[in-house]
Amino acid sequence: MTREHCQKLGFTFVCLADPKSEAVERYGLLHQGAGPKGADVARPAEFLIDSAGTIRWVNLTESVAVRARPEQVLKAFDDLKLATPAGR
Repeated sequence: MTREHCQKLGFTFVCLADPKSEAVERYGLLHQGAGPKGADVARPAEFLIDSAGTIRWVNLTESVAVRARPEQVLKAFDDLKLATPAGR
């Protein structure tokens, strides 16, 4: 998605692009041939990353229609808060 497209859609957050699929490949998210006309696409994924940059929770699926439920994400946040020492 281009910067212009994000602005046109009214997004107020930063949009990132990975045109060479470098991040997609680094995180093991490349789904070869799963896109339109057999194009490679990124697998749907959600990550919870702590303030130190450590991945604490991952949800991966094979279908773009399947995503983490809100309660799953909130539980992952709660679990992270319980595992983090006070004051961090």
